[in-house]
Amino acid sequence: MGFIKEPEGVDFVIKSNPLNAKQEKELSEFIAKRKIEIKKLSKKGSTTISK
Repeated sequence: MGFIKEPEGVDFVIKSNPLNAKQEKELSEFIAKRKIEIKKLSKKGSTTISK
């Protein structure tokens, strides 16, 4: 995969608003659950995780 060249006059910088406490907690819980699911799947050897 190569680099994306920015067209002249276009800036690809993205600025997001910070998460509030509720959003941060929900995101952390989601990530923790996904990590557990991935560990279970990788132990079974039934799937390959690709990037």
